[in-house]
Amino acid sequence: MPLSLSPAVLEVANAAVRFGEVRALDGVSLAILPGECIGLVGHNGAGKSTIVAVINGDLTPQQGEIFSDGSRLVPYGIGVARSRGVRCVFQELSLCPNLSITENTRIMHRNLGGFGWRARARTIINASLDAVFPNHGIDVGGPVGALSIAQRQMVEIAMAFSDAGQPPRLVILDEPTSSLDAGLAAQLLAHVRRFVATGGAVILISHMLNEILETASRIVVMKDGKIVAERGAGGFDHAGLVEAMGSVASHEAVARRSTAATDMVLELSPPKGQPFRAFKGEVVGMAGLGGHGQTRMLLALFDHHSPQWWPRRDAAVTFVAGDRRENGIFDLWSILKNMTVASLGDLSRRGLLQDAAEATRGAEWKERIEIRTPDMNNPILSLSGGNQQKVLFARALSTRAPVVLMDDPMRGVDVGTKHEVYGMIRAEAEEGRTFVWYSTEMEEMQLCDRVYVFRNGTIVAELVGEAISEQNILRASFEGAAA
Repeated sequence: MPLSLSPAVLEVANAAVRFGEVRALDGVSLAILPGECIGLVGHNGAGKSTIVAVINGDLTPQQGEIFSDGSRLVPYGIGVARSRGVRCVFQELSLCPNLSITENTRIMHRNLGGFGWRARARTIINASLDAVFPNHGIDVGGPVGALSIAQRQMVEIAMAFSDAGQPPRLVILDEPTSSLDAGLAAQLLAHVRRFVATGGAVILISHMLNEILETASRIVVMKDGKIVAERGAGGFDHAGLVEAMGSVASHEAVARRSTAATDMVLELSPPKGQPFRAFKGEVVGMAGLGGHGQTRMLLALFDHHSPQWWPRRDAAVTFVAGDRRENGIFDLWSILKNMTVASLGDLSRRGLLQDAAEATRGAEWKERIEIRTPDMNNPILSLSGGNQQKVLFARALSTRAPVVLMDDPMRGVDVGTKHEVYGMIRAEAEEGRTFVWYSTEMEEMQLCDRVYVFRNGTIVAELVGEAISEQNILRASFEGAAA
């Protein structure tokens, strides 16, 4: 029998899942009621993705039962989940890039076939985009491959909330704002509150704890495959939530560079706007609304300082991709091979890779950045999204490149690891390494020595030291001028 007294939209009772020796879920029970937003938090590898896969019908637990509206569902799979109104927006976006947004909508809603389906699909996705992201400016007739990562995330979110005859009842949002700027994130969270107020249910997974505290009605904390805390959102504050996750909250500001930098290592003058410069030992931020040229500038810097015909043994720059599935990981390779691919020159002798040196490098970074895996030879896709991102970060930092370009590298990384990585960045910068860092998280910009604000593809402001503040960044983003 189900555990809750009220009929739940969906309920998982005593679920257990093992992957070899890894216990991903250890007797987890969770009921999702109509009219509530559950904030699901925990470190990378805590079990969040696994319980989501069970609820979404992607994964059948070795133990446990699933109920909906008081009835036990046997068997339970993706088809049954969809028929019960369960929708999921995964952290790894799943739209088909070679198809239009309208055609992707047809894939989501199988009942849209027949004469005139394109017009109906266009109307449905347009209405949902307008509801979630007013003034979105997205052409639903265009190909998904032409969209920015933020726009793809917007489309996938709107698709989950869309109604083509089978209305959504439970929407699972896995790091939904990881590629969205502050304005788009606010629009989404406002829509979540409206959806819940009308009787819908939402599971919100986010490492941005302020979003959880401000949006969720109930918070569930997972650790090592178990639920370790569960209560109303009012029962937590930021520090208490971090403590429940098993981390030590660090609110200390990272000291900025105090001496004037003179050794320039990067310079690029675009056709319009201010030139971009970075000096040795600096942490330089790129801010502004998402999609306003920050990623294009990072790619231009990489191209400008990389050889076009033959790779250098000692690369001048290295890159941490923001869209790891598109530009970061090699899906068919192991965790170890994904991590060491940028350091093969250091790990080879007379053109032959030294397996022992590679294994030692992998073990060192597995421990240093806490990659959650029992074996670095496991496939990269065996890791959670956040742990995949850690691998990309370890790949870049383990090279000898003096400049690290980072395209929103903390997407999907838990708060404890973030603070450890912040410390690594500052320590490396003090040794003379330069970091160029685009982030959609405002607090990360305040860890930088200097910040360039982008608007409409150009640099419109340069903020230094104490001038780096959320107020000044937002003012420059919208007005095009520094305070």
